[in-house]
Amino acid sequence: MLTPQGLKGKQYRITGNSYPRLGRPPKRSRKVIALIGALLALALIGLGGVQLWDIFSGKGKNASAQACASPSGKPLAAPTPEAAPTAPGTAAAPIDPQAIPQPAAFKVNILNATTKAGLAGRTADEFTKRGFTIDKKGNAPAELDKKVPGTAVVVAGPAGAGAATLISSQIAGATVATDARTDNSVDVVIGDSYNTLLDETQAAAALALATRPVPAPSSTGTC
Repeated sequence: MLTPQGLKGKQYRITGNSYPRLGRPPKRSRKVIALIGALLALALIGLGGVQLWDIFSGKGKNASAQACASPSGKPLAAPTPEAAPTAPGTAAAPIDPQAIPQPAAFKVNILNATTKAGLAGRTADEFTKRGFTIDKKGNAPAELDKKVPGTAVVVAGPAGAGAATLISSQIAGATVATDARTDNSVDVVIGDSYNTLLDETQAAAALALATRPVPAPSSTGTC
């Protein structure tokens, strides 16, 4: 090793295993970003803990109940069964099986609202074979003529609700409507899609389904 002049023969060497840092010192913005990231992570951890606490403490049930509330803050009522309105009148409510009368206990009017000649008479004969009492048969009034696109509309007053249910169970796809009559008679307005009555086994199954009790709404469950 060369000895610089004036050092009187002394030798110097570098010792240790560290070297001077030559990189650029960290900028202040990096520290700020790191701090913000740490704060966000802590906030997320805290939020997750609060949600877990709500779940295990039962507060989540209260939140679900509030979600099912109406805009006024009151809980929504259980939905009531109703069918699409059909002319004339509105659809009838579910019927108690005990309110279904015997076929001969009321009068049935058969009205043909289609262009098929003789359909009312043939349908009346089918009902007669099943024990029903036919009062009138013929063409439908002008307000219903050619205006029943389905199989049939069964029309009755409040006193004939059970009879209307019994009659509608004989025809696939028939709808039930109410009017202001005070007796228990029933009108069967035949529509374009009608062909014939259901067989007696199918009609019995349809009647059982129409009179099946509506299950009570569950106190637990979704809205």
